[in-house]
Amino acid sequence: MNKPPRKKNPTLGIAVFIVVAVLLVIATLFYNAIKEKREFDSSNAPTVSISSGAAAATATSAAATAMKPASGTAQ
Repeated sequence: MNKPPRKKNPTLGIAVFIVVAVLLVIATLFYNAIKEKREFDSSNAPTVSISSGAAAATATSAAATAMKPASGTAQ
């Protein structure tokens, strides 16, 4: 005699769907965070490097000026 077909349990399908949805949300968050960090770094990096370079040049010239004796003093 034929056995009646088993009813499928939808719990496994729903569980897989939930796991995939959560992983997709996490991947989207990481993607957006990395993309925004790169945009932030690219827009702010030149300003920081120029100002730090200018500060270093100013500090170097100030130190060099401090090391020179005054023009009217005896050596």
